[in-house]
Amino acid sequence: MRFVGRARGPAGFTLVELLVVIAI
Repeated sequence: MRFVGRARGPAGFTLVELLVVIAI
């Protein structure tokens, strides 16, 4: 999911990434 988030947003931080970080 991290790869998808980075490819999706150039900023490197997306809602999906935040959810993944929180999940960890």
